[in-house]
Amino acid sequence: MYTIRRMRSSDSAAFLDLVNTTDVESDFMTGEPGERQLSPFQVTMAISSGMQVIFIAEENEKLLGQISLFYMLGRGKRVKHAVHIGISVLQSVWGKGIGAALMQAAEVWARNEGIIRMELTVMTHNERGIALYKKMGFEIEGTKKATIFVNGKYVDEYLMSKILGN
Repeated sequence: MYTIRRMRSSDSAAFLDLVNTTDVESDFMTGEPGERQLSPFQVTMAISSGMQVIFIAEENEKLLGQISLFYMLGRGKRVKHAVHIGISVLQSVWGKGIGAALMQAAEVWARNEGIIRMELTVMTHNERGIALYKKMGFEIEGTKKATIFVNGKYVDEYLMSKILGN
């Protein structure tokens, strides 16, 4: 059985292995396989700075999925209430509730931190992702046209958000 917990600095190398694997496994990721040029040190700095919070799903010391929450434009007074989400789960464990559990952990953290707005983008043909986000209470706000270039064609994305309250 997997557990969900907040990522620690000591998880940075395993985290990079996870996201590099999910980049290869799915065409729904923003980056192409091999494009991430992050080191474990850079990941550690991102989480220790407080500008990024990451939760991981782990089973027997193996990372199965992650959700990253980013303060979009810093933590200035006008925008500190909002975070952007990025999520990925190993294909071998799709359909086991890990994505929903990660989203729930992120929302609990966000509510405790006074976050009002959680947002994400998702390719408009990613039916599985859209269904998860809607199940978690996210709504489509609009369509971003031709934002991603995948497999030789431009793809639209939905901007989805969940307002947690005022």
